[in-house]
Amino acid sequence: MSSGVEIRESLPEDVALIEALYPSAFPDEDLLPLVRELLKEGPAVLSLVAIADEALAGHVVFTTCSVAGSPDEVALLGPLAVAPARQKQGIGSAIVRAGLQQVQSAGASQVYVLGDPAYYSRFGFAPDENVTSPYPLPEEWRGAWQSLSLSGDKSPLQGALSVPEPWRKPALWGP
Repeated sequence: MSSGVEIRESLPEDVALIEALYPSAFPDEDLLPLVRELLKEGPAVLSLVAIADEALAGHVVFTTCSVAGSPDEVALLGPLAVAPARQKQGIGSAIVRAGLQQVQSAGASQVYVLGDPAYYSRFGFAPDENVTSPYPLPEEWRGAWQSLSLSGDKSPLQGALSVPEPWRKPALWGP
């Protein structure tokens, strides 16, 4: 990763930069409504930014969730965006690793993600069939529903992931 990258929790003054980041990183997806709602969720959301050369280089969100029937606190990773000019420099990996450490320190036992298995497997994520996503996934996305245990020795959780309101839109879970 480039030296001189600072990873920190986002601040209110970062919002405009975060809102500019997503359309450039994902020109074919409109993630702004979700990001805006998540940033209003307060302590249930961990929002981290990566700053490089005094510019926003990346952003990631971890949302506190639960699994039906379990007392465990878990997290949902996403969205994650890195500025196109800063991709393939380790910024995405660094910001995800920092977030994983913070949610683990906050007591999360498991993290879930709906994303590219080739990317997220580098962090230890693997397909999960024990905990189901909030909405049915298209068959071709089944391998993209993944989890990472942060508690090592616990038996796997089973049930449905319960998410806060910003994530309760079926369109977020399908093409």
